[in-house]
Amino acid sequence: MSPVPAAPADHAADLVPADEVAEIRDLTLDWFAAHARDLPWRADDRTPYGVLVSEVMLQQTPVVRVEPAWHAWMTRWPTPADLAAAAPADVLRAWDRLGYPRRALRLRECAQAVVERHGGELPTEEAELRALPGIGEYTAAAIRAFAFGLRSTVLDTNVRRVLARVAEGIALPAPALTAAERRLAGAFVPEDDATAARWAAASMELGALVCTARSPRCDDCPVRGLCAWRAAGFPADVHAARRRTQAWGGTDRQVRGRIMALLRDALEPAPAHAVAAVWPDDEQRDRCLASLLADRLVEQVGDRYRLPH
Repeated sequence: MSPVPAAPADHAADLVPADEVAEIRDLTLDWFAAHARDLPWRADDRTPYGVLVSEVMLQQTPVVRVEPAWHAWMTRWPTPADLAAAAPADVLRAWDRLGYPRRALRLRECAQAVVERHGGELPTEEAELRALPGIGEYTAAAIRAFAFGLRSTVLDTNVRRVLARVAEGIALPAPALTAAERRLAGAFVPEDDATAARWAAASMELGALVCTARSPRCDDCPVRGLCAWRAAGFPADVHAARRRTQAWGGTDRQVRGRIMALLRDALEPAPAHAVAAVWPDDEQRDRCLASLLADRLVEQVGDRYRLPH
């Protein structure tokens, strides 16, 4: 997911003529004006830090689960300085079941770096953002666009899917982001900051609400008349064989989650026998516990275990 510098529109002419690029953008922006969700990290009083928190929470987690967690988080730690001073165990408990708890500790590390390097205010430059812990190419682009209203190529899975269908005529993009996708996405970014930032939000919203992966609502799509995938008769996913899916039940992620849930709820360090009781497969459970210790999500104190202090 890459915030590459936006290319001029004629760089996309091999797939979409410049006039169609402009029409697709205009139709999407008009649709967004009428259908955008009222999300707190989009409010006029949003802060760059609040946008950062939302972006980290939203990674592979739906909005319906993130919104209440975001409100609680921002009430408890409204600034980077507040989060930087928080105890790791409190941060992990607040993160609760959002998934991938390592993200919570990276967010705290990021807040500490913001305080130490930038006086508690998120920087606007991409290089400085990407130098912060836990901020990659996509998150840096999203912060520039959504927090500061700056021109950037925001390319998440939703935007990739919209462009794959509308411009390339394929059901879903390749499993890994390609250089061609980056060029195409950059070609759709308007020249001025404000419109570019709005396009980033609008194209992402279109993918999230209408141009979804499994059940797209094509009849409700504002660019259905310009969609190459629709014109081609909705061909099947050519990359289907390359996509890996894994059921949740029985995975190491499930075991790690159960151990973390036990320790989040524990008032005191949990004895080894309590940890042992969360999963019947000793080898798998021990492997998962070892990985949590290695990731510094769990601490061992004698023969007991707790969240990090």
